Amino acid sequence: MATLNLVHLYPTVLNLYGDRGNITTLSRRCAWRGHELRVHDLNMGEAFPEVEVDLVFIGGDQDREQGVVVDDLRRGHATRIEALVADAVPLLAVCGGYQLLQKYYRPAEGQDLVGLGIFDAHTLHPGHEVARRVGNIVVAWERGTIVGFENHGGRTFLEGGTAPLGTVLKGFGNNGEDGTEGARVANAFGTYVHGSLLPKNPELADYILQLAFARRYPDVSLAALDDGLEQQAHEVALVRAQERL
Repeated sequence: MATLNLVHLYPTVLNLYGDRGNITTLSRRCAWRGHELRVHDLNMGEAFPEVEVDLVFIGGDQDREQGVVVDDLRRGHATRIEALVADAVPLLAVCGGYQLLQKYYRPAEGQDLVGLGIFDAHTLHPGHEVARRVGNIVVAWERGTIVGFENHGGRTFLEGGTAPLGTVLKGFGNNGEDGTEGARVANAFGTYVHGSLLPKNPELADYILQLAFARRYPDVSLAALDDGLEQQAHEVALVRAQERL
């Protein structure tokens, strides 16, 4: 049995969209293969866990909650997170967490939130009178399709040749203009897809796990699982989204 350590950033604050379901998916997909995923929660004011970190996750919430955690994130943990990303540790950032790891987020009201700059990108909120980007989303990526739901007011723009996670087939993605969704830098992934993301996208979940195992346990290969139910959920979401084209 192999053991991985996952650090969950601000789970009591950034969990608006059932983001813990992503961690549950990773944990169960490890357990079904006889491995263990140990989850270490990191809350406001706490020190980074003293473990060998194999995965990092940060979810999302409303602008107010993002404003609550951004200083703690930047002042307390920026250097550690930057080092982990540079060391190819897989990181998944969803919605608001994705914005916090960009260069900055300009909300509809108030001052800019200066992020960590893991992703060379920025997000602008056009104002509360402008419609939010809400609905089912389908994204083409290197291993197929990603399905889920998006609900965000901000428009994200990638810079400096930053690669997107994928290309929007249905929905809005980063900004509804250039067809991009999310971002990837090294093994760090940012996305607006939730609902939760990973339960309906087992290939993405396993891809993230494979990156983590390959880095720490290069001799461990992930056994195939019976993903019949997961694939059925994926296909149902895909069909429903396409019906709304």
